[in-house]
Amino acid sequence: MVVLNKIYTKTGDAGETALGNGARVAKHSMRVVAYGTSDELNSVVGLARLHATGDLDAQLAHIQNDLFDLGADLCVPDMEKDADRDYPPLRMVAEQVTRLEREIDAMNKRLEPLRSFILPGGSALSAHLHHCRTVARRAERLTVELATMEAVNTEAVKYLNRLSDWFFVAARIANDDGRADTLWVPGANR
Repeated sequence: MVVLNKIYTKTGDAGETALGNGARVAKHSMRVVAYGTSDELNSVVGLARLHATGDLDAQLAHIQNDLFDLGADLCVPDMEKDADRDYPPLRMVAEQVTRLEREIDAMNKRLEPLRSFILPGGSALSAHLHHCRTVARRAERLTVELATMEAVNTEAVKYLNRLSDWFFVAARIANDDGRADTLWVPGANR
């Protein structure tokens, strides 16, 4: 259980922060950038939820919880030492990816196939979900970059990859099941 009695500690005043294993690293380290971006994504999802109702709101709530799991996963390096720890760190698991796939498939059944790219926007919820999609893609790129330097849980990368797809399909659902999508017209303004 996390207990936060004091919010500021002053331990980061010199530009370092503690990872989940206690190691101190620069605040600009790739690992911190990756999990910081997943935290940013969680905030953007919170904005989208201001416009969501019903199933989409419930699914976004699950995603927000997953994003905290993702941050917990990314903030503890040295995965090979997980079995030796007194308290094994929280890691993303395949079921979280599978749940997103099931939800994508269910939403996609309601949609007509695309014949063009979509311009982000439409309803307020759709615009926010497109914003979530682009931040998720950035979080994925940064996590993949981290994985070129250090061990990263492959389920974390898969989750982020699937999540951006989820946001894309959900944005279409939020645009009257795609009927209110604005399609890209190549070269329209030449």
